[in-house]
Amino acid sequence: MPGMAQQLSGIIERITFHNPETGYAVLRVVVRGRRGLTTVVGRIASVHAGEQLDAVGEWIYDPQHGEQFRAESLRCLPPSTVEGIEKYLASGLVKGIGPKYARKIVEVFGERTLQVIDESPTFLKEIKGIGPQRIAQIRESWRQQKAVRDIMIFLQSHGLGTQRAVRIYKTYGDQAVTIVRENPYRLATDIWGVGFKTADELGTRLGIDPASPKRAQAALRYILQQTQQEGHVGYPEEEVVQRTLTVPDLPESVIREAVELLRHEEELVREPGSPPWLYLKPAFLAELGIARCVARLQAEPHPLPRLHVESELTRVEQAMKLQLAPGQREALGQATRQKVLVLTGGPGTGKSTIVRGLLQLFSSRHLRCALCAPTGRAAKRLQETTGREAKTIHRLLEYDVSFGGFRRTAEHPLECELLVVDEASMVDVPLMYQLLRAVPRYACVVLVGDTDQLPSVGPGTVLADLIASGVVGVARLTEIFRQAQQSWIVRAAHAVRLGQLPDSAPAGGDGDFYFIEANTPEKILEHLLTLVRQRIPHRFGLDPLRDIQILAPMNRSELGTQSLNLRLQEVLNPPRGQAEVQRFGWCFRVGDKVMQIRNDYDKDVFNGDVGRVVSIDDAQREMLVHFDGREVRYDFGELDELVLSYACTIHKSQGSEYPAVVIPLHTQHFIMLQRNLLYTGITRGKQLVVVVGSRRAMELAIRNVDTSRRCSQLTERLRKAVICPKESITDSNT
Repeated sequence: MPGMAQQLSGIIERITFHNPETGYAVLRVVVRGRRGLTTVVGRIASVHAGEQLDAVGEWIYDPQHGEQFRAESLRCLPPSTVEGIEKYLASGLVKGIGPKYARKIVEVFGERTLQVIDESPTFLKEIKGIGPQRIAQIRESWRQQKAVRDIMIFLQSHGLGTQRAVRIYKTYGDQAVTIVRENPYRLATDIWGVGFKTADELGTRLGIDPASPKRAQAALRYILQQTQQEGHVGYPEEEVVQRTLTVPDLPESVIREAVELLRHEEELVREPGSPPWLYLKPAFLAELGIARCVARLQAEPHPLPRLHVESELTRVEQAMKLQLAPGQREALGQATRQKVLVLTGGPGTGKSTIVRGLLQLFSSRHLRCALCAPTGRAAKRLQETTGREAKTIHRLLEYDVSFGGFRRTAEHPLECELLVVDEASMVDVPLMYQLLRAVPRYACVVLVGDTDQLPSVGPGTVLADLIASGVVGVARLTEIFRQAQQSWIVRAAHAVRLGQLPDSAPAGGDGDFYFIEANTPEKILEHLLTLVRQRIPHRFGLDPLRDIQILAPMNRSELGTQSLNLRLQEVLNPPRGQAEVQRFGWCFRVGDKVMQIRNDYDKDVFNGDVGRVVSIDDAQREMLVHFDGREVRYDFGELDELVLSYACTIHKSQGSEYPAVVIPLHTQHFIMLQRNLLYTGITRGKQLVVVVGSRRAMELAIRNVDTSRRCSQLTERLRKAVICPKESITDSNT
């Protein structure tokens, strides 16, 4: 009867749709006594074809899809029939068993198949083609999927999404449910992608006291992590407490007690002052460590012997077959005296020429040089401009997964007399500390960057703080060379830097910077799609996927990266029967352009790396992505590390350079419209930059100078640590 709970049992023939995050599923089920397949809809944490399904609910009639069984509760049991077992194993449940081996195994073991895999997997060696390595893979995968299913059921029973169950299992192992039940707030600290709010929701459902010390400590960590995401290294203590008070049902007295507990446990550091600041300990040690490293380097003599600078610079010019400008000669001269030198300037001012001159100068004296940059693209560009090997900072420092850290440290330093760091403006406090501590005392460091670009995504403004401290050498390049002046991109970038509207190349004329005026989001999107699909490829011969990058000011909004990626995927890589997988709000297809959004040391891929999806294997539950000459495997449960990257934010583009850049600009981006953001976006383009948007939005961006200050005490620490009068550093005649 309608409205009364009814029961239904059957075998799952296929899964029409399943969202692992919400559990919502549309299943096609073989029900005994009913002709054809029955559609069952409901929520379940984990489901596979071939399983036996028990459902409680009611029959409904959907105007679009016809008769359905809408389940209030769903429960899956392992299949008991030979046909069900084969379908179950062929679904990709167990790595190492696809449709072919599922059939072979079931032919040999029949209804005992699952028991054999569970209890005696070594018997699988009787199957031709299954050796010890595959048996080990099957055994581990079977064990893992059982544990992951328990975690998924536990999470969903408490109203939470289940997509990160694999990562929880990999972190905590078989004790995952026990650990999470005892202290759900550990998830926010230990599991990437799980924030405080999710952990707090689980804590509430598990009945944890809202005023518990565990909750207060987790809330404090969350607030301090938030401040770091905003770019701050430390933060005034009273403001930290006030922000933590915004967490519901958390008394101030408990928060202040939590501060003292975390200080006692050495997770937090209080910096005395007016007002006192709080730091997460790693950030405090990194900031302090940078100052000490600079002081240590400054205290030792320069690796170059005493030399006649003018004569040496003349030899460099002869070797490079060019004449250095006065500013370039002065910068190279500083590099012969300063142990730490900041080389800064905009596009077209000759930074690359000075770096090549430095390498020539040091190499002629048989001194070793090392080159690095924060991102793979920046390192590749540095290598192309110098003709010498350049590495990312992580690879230069030799991160070792088995070791759990960088191999290159103060105890095992880099082997060089000169270290050149390109795109240094995007290096944050923690990474700069790791780098500088690995520099040997006798070496000198040259940090190359553009201080007018956006600051680092991570905490701090290291390059700007080094300059402001007055304790290191600074060479500012301001002259734009004649060849660079011919570039509309270079002229546009410098106009924006100076607060002026850039000139656009005439429509249809020769040029590399264009502004296309469009005043509505719909018109901007229309122009953008036409540019990417037709106009740029036809006129400039550039590939839409490989060569053109959309750079948006922000993630959200109609013209944000999330919406743009979905639209661009639809246009540039529509479904044509290629394999695809849906996870974490994205549909990934073979051929998609994707970006890594976290540092994954195990895989040796880092935040901002861009690749292409080359294969999706349902049987192995893996996706293969090609990153700049090598392929990286992702378990389906790890796909939250990737996003589509047909469009990315200008922040994410730091350190990269693209043949062509298209920037949508509209007043709906208001909160992000700043001069350094537009300047950074324009300077990412190598051959072509097109800004599509409203003149009003461009004027707002150019007029809005970012005056916000990141909370950091690096400048003061540098001044205290380095005993060196400012005059002796800035005087180019010393």
